[in-house]
Amino acid sequence: MDRTFPMTRAAGLDRLARFTEHMGAAYAGGRNTDRGPDQEASTSALSPYLRRRLITEQEVVAAALAAHGPEGAERFVQEVFWRTYFKGHLETRPALWTQYEGLVAEGHRRLAAESGLRRTYERAVEGRTGIDGFDDWAREIVETNWLHNHARMWFASIWIFTLRLPWALGAAFFLEHLVDGDPASNTLSWRWVGGLHTRGKHYLARRENIRRYTEGRFDPAGLDEDAEALREPESPPATRLRPTDPVPTGQVALLLHLDDLHPESLPLGGAEVVRVGGLLSHAAGAVERVRRADREAMDDALARAAAHFGCPAGPVEADWAGTLPVVAAWAPVGPSAAALPPCARVQRDWDRLIWPRATRGFFQVKAAIPEILAAVEVR
Repeated sequence: MDRTFPMTRAAGLDRLARFTEHMGAAYAGGRNTDRGPDQEASTSALSPYLRRRLITEQEVVAAALAAHGPEGAERFVQEVFWRTYFKGHLETRPALWTQYEGLVAEGHRRLAAESGLRRTYERAVEGRTGIDGFDDWAREIVETNWLHNHARMWFASIWIFTLRLPWALGAAFFLEHLVDGDPASNTLSWRWVGGLHTRGKHYLARRENIRRYTEGRFDPAGLDEDAEALREPESPPATRLRPTDPVPTGQVALLLHLDDLHPESLPLGGAEVVRVGGLLSHAAGAVERVRRADREAMDDALARAAAHFGCPAGPVEADWAGTLPVVAAWAPVGPSAAALPPCARVQRDWDRLIWPRATRGFFQVKAAIPEILAAVEVR
């Protein structure tokens, strides 16, 4: 499978068009199977484009429903909603991101002080543990910046429960190397595997499951299949979501960031965009190929914005906006939100309808999918 992922909207739309026919029964029945990096993936591989919103969730769900109908596309549509659920959950509990960053720093202090832990960590990230499958996935992450979703779950479970490594260091390893690394999905998926997202409900990688869903490619021995879930003090309570800011009327400067690179569809009301700037804020420690993908995606968005709005567009520099009021798409918790200067933050209806339902488990979102799709006129 081609895992070069050209980071343009055109490339994302092309991948969407090629995968649409597989969003029904083929996806539901085969999505857990990882055939390896040299074979076509059983998943859509749209996440690098969705992560940066080069293509939007609405576009992807609309394509699935048009091709397969609500029943046929149900499983695929739910997976798209999971991505927005995770963003909403982290948005209502931003302390979890702060906690994660603190645990990463603590993990690196432990690596410096504990030689045994450091050796285990180095063997894990270099693919030298001797665990069949795990070592291959570690090398695949580093070499291709990609990994099948089911393999990510196995990897995280082995990292936490068999190798006994700090979960946050594994989450950071993913975020640094994966071209679709998303602060919310990545952090909360690792917490879910460890049994922290849903307290006491953890995911244990099992030898038979790996053998089955890799079609016999891997048969790892020695996994801890009886480990207990991780524990922590009570997670922070949900906080009230800040309402979207009113969009100024008249001339504005539009600020793009890596969490939303489809400016053509932003709900800007009566604002007239006369200048566009691009703010690059990479994940901490992101490897060069991920940073290059970010730059390519931003360049593509700036070129499209310049054509769409008929105005200058380029990287953010000192005084780039002059005296113009600045407007930006809402940046969910993560590096972009931390780097965003004071501005009017505009929320899409998709997020506005889903995030308030993401305060607890996924069920609240899942139950509301038909209502949400009707509200955004996706059928």
